[in-house]
Amino acid sequence: MLFENMSMAFSAIRVNKMRSFLTMLGIIIGIGSVISIVSIGDTMRNLFADLYKDVGVTQAYLCVGYWIDDRRMSDYFTLDDLERVKEVFGDSITYIDSAASTGAEAIHQKTSVNFDFTGIDYNYIDVQPVDMVYGRYLNEGDVLGRKKNVVMDVDSAMLLFGTENAVGQTFRTDLYGNVDEFTVVGVYKKEMNAFQALMMGGRSDRGSAFVPYTLLTWPNDYFYYLHVFASEEVNLSEFLDQLKAYVANIKGRNPEDMYMETAMEQMNSVDSVMGGLSAAVGGIAAISLLVGGIGIMNIMLVSVTERTREIGIRKSLGAKTRDILIQFLTESAILSACGGIIGIIIGVGLVSGIGIAFGIGVVIRPQVVVLAVSFSAAVGVFFGLYPASKAAKADPIDALRYE
Repeated sequence: MLFENMSMAFSAIRVNKMRSFLTMLGIIIGIGSVISIVSIGDTMRNLFADLYKDVGVTQAYLCVGYWIDDRRMSDYFTLDDLERVKEVFGDSITYIDSAASTGAEAIHQKTSVNFDFTGIDYNYIDVQPVDMVYGRYLNEGDVLGRKKNVVMDVDSAMLLFGTENAVGQTFRTDLYGNVDEFTVVGVYKKEMNAFQALMMGGRSDRGSAFVPYTLLTWPNDYFYYLHVFASEEVNLSEFLDQLKAYVANIKGRNPEDMYMETAMEQMNSVDSVMGGLSAAVGGIAAISLLVGGIGIMNIMLVSVTERTREIGIRKSLGAKTRDILIQFLTESAILSACGGIIGIIIGVGLVSGIGIAFGIGVVIRPQVVVLAVSFSAAVGVFFGLYPASKAAKADPIDALRYE
C-alpha cells in the first residue's frame, strides 16, 4: 500500500510539474538557507578555533588591575620577578616574556617603513612555530646580551629592503628615544589560509619584526605585563588561578586586584557569540519553512478539489477513509521531502563552493542534513493533514456527482 501511495504521489507531481516546483520552492529556500547558515556558522566557529590554536590557547597576560586607584612602583614587574615565576612554576610554563612591543620607523638607505617591533625570548619559536627561510632565529645570546638583532617575515623584508633574503642587512630605528642600527639575522615565513591572513596579516604597508625582549625593557627593566604560555599538560584553569595568586602575593596585592586576559576566554566568548548568531539567523531562515508549509497546504486543498471525482470512485470501489487519508498525506510528505532534498543539494553546494573559493575547509554536519530532511517531511505531513482529512471525509455520492 505504501509503495502504491508513493507511486500515485509521484505521478501527481509529474502531471503538474511547474505547480509542484513552485509549491516546493518555499521548502527549498527554507532548507537551503538553514543548512547554508548553520554550516557557515559552524565553519566560522571552526576557523576561529583554529586561529586561536595557532595563536596559542594556553597563553595569558597578567598585570595589576587597571581599576586600582593606589598605583605604586612595585606594581611593575622586573626581570627578577620574571625569573622567580619561571623557577616557581617550572615545567608548568612553556614560555614567558614581558609582552613588550612598540612601533617605530625603520630606515634603510632612502626607504622608510613603519614597523611593529615585538620583544620575545629566544624560545618563542617553540610556542609560535615559523619556517625560517633565511638565516637563523634569535638565540639566547641575543637576549642576554641585548644585541640589536632582529628577525622579520618575508613580506616585511621585501617592504624595507626590496628582497626576501635580507640576512645581514641593517636599518636604523628609534626605540624609546635611542637611535640605533639593527641587523637582520633571520627571515621567516608563516603559512596562513585566507581567513588567517585576513585576521592576522595586518596592514600591507607596515612591517613587523621580533627583537630580544630585553631591548624593550631597557633602560630601567620595568614592565607592566607578564606574558605566559602554559604547558598543554597542566589543568589550565587551576594553573592560571595559582599563577594569579602567586603574582598577587609577590606584588602585595589581593588576587582580585589582578587582571588576567586569556586566549581561552576570548575563544570561548567568540564561539558563544558565533553560535548564538548562527542559531538566531538560522531560526529566522527557518520561518520560510512555515511559508513553504502553508504553500503545500494551499496546493493540496486545490488538489483535493480537482480530484474529488477520483476520491468518489476510489471510495465506491471499497477504499476506506484511512486509505484516502494516507494517500494525500503521502503525497504531501513526498512533495515537501523532495523540496527538502533539493534545498539540501543547493545549501551544501553553496557552502562547498564558498569553501573552495576561499581555500578553507567547510563544516557540514550530517545530523543537520538528516534533521533538515526529516523536518521538511514533517512540515509536509503537518500542513497536509487538513487537506487529507477533508479528502478522506468526502461523501462518495457527492464526490461522484462532482464535476
